[in-house]
Amino acid sequence: MFLNEEDPGGRQFQYNWIDGVESLEKYRPGGFHPIMIGDVLRGRYRIIDKLGFGGYSTVWLALDTCLHRYIAVKVGTANSPMQETKILRALSNPGHDSIPTPLDEFKLDGPNGTHPCYTMIPARCDLREVSFSRLFPLEVTRALSGSLILAIAYIHSRGYVHGDIHLRNILVKLPSGFNHLSVEELYEEYGEPEIVSITRCDGKPLLSNTPSKAVLPLYLGKGAEEFSLSDTHILLSDFGEAFAPDLETRCGKDCHTPLAMQPPEARFEPQAPLSYSADIWSLAIAIWEILGMQPIFCNAYVTADEIVSQQIDVLGPLPSDWWMRWQERSQFFDSNGNPKEGRYVWPGIEMAFEDTVQKYRRKRGCEFDTEETTAIIDLMRRMLVFRPEERLTIQEVLQSEWVVKWALPQLKRDSQTV
Repeated sequence: MFLNEEDPGGRQFQYNWIDGVESLEKYRPGGFHPIMIGDVLRGRYRIIDKLGFGGYSTVWLALDTCLHRYIAVKVGTANSPMQETKILRALSNPGHDSIPTPLDEFKLDGPNGTHPCYTMIPARCDLREVSFSRLFPLEVTRALSGSLILAIAYIHSRGYVHGDIHLRNILVKLPSGFNHLSVEELYEEYGEPEIVSITRCDGKPLLSNTPSKAVLPLYLGKGAEEFSLSDTHILLSDFGEAFAPDLETRCGKDCHTPLAMQPPEARFEPQAPLSYSADIWSLAIAIWEILGMQPIFCNAYVTADEIVSQQIDVLGPLPSDWWMRWQERSQFFDSNGNPKEGRYVWPGIEMAFEDTVQKYRRKRGCEFDTEETTAIIDLMRRMLVFRPEERLTIQEVLQSEWVVKWALPQLKRDSQTV
């Protein structure tokens, strides 16, 4: 059930649950704009389907009736600042196409307020939904990782930190022929929009600020095992948390990266400014997930303290001042810093690589050989360092053995196949 507290009479009512859609309680003043299939935005963008949603926006597939091509429309919550488009325009570079360029910006007035919107080229899917319970071929993992590293290197070279690197924000580009599909052909190939009626638990009519139907996101992707090198062109998305550390201060307490990908200084140095090194930590975790079947740190139903205990198990002791500052350490470790008897102890980084990457790949006959495994683990060790000032810079990541000998050469071969 969803609770909506924006009834004009001050009453509370609930929506019947619909799995896989945005939070329906956010259809209220200051929240989402109600959109339906067939709506035309800005007099030219006809809504064809939904691509996704987040806490502060919904994203729709639309047909640009003026230019006769498909675009993605990101519609923000009411009255929210569209800082993201300013950063994307600052990063815009025709020679670096892994950063989305806003095509059009406009505002929508609706029952919930004024909503900032922008359009961009649509993407096929994100790496999280592609890789869930599947493995990419070895050459694809290298090319995807190399492409992601180059994207972060470019962002850092322009003076920005992404601030929210994880697989849901790494998108795969659509095949070039997608724009040649008519709407009817698109529906025939990918399916009609999945639409579910929105109803209140009390059976009363919906308010005008809520859509009558919810739309489940369209899936345009394919399985990870079906990916080839031509599918490894990425778009790094969601720059809502991006910032320029040389021009503005973003403290650790203001870090909104998901818990399992969040750099530890956000927890232990909440008043200290974040910098480029925060991206390095999250980048390492994203690369690990691209390579294997499971993340290096469990990200399901865990607390911040459980994440810290996992990090210590896998990577070794916290810096002493952080350790003393961590009041909850006695839940997981004894006075000598050893794991408490009876709790599950996460494996060290070498065994973690075996457990979450190699054993699944071995079953499919596509494991990393000893030399490459050693190079990967060495890179991960130097990126996943607790002290941010001791982590590799992105330029040092680019110069690491695994990137130089495996990731970038694979990416070069990828470009030669296009």
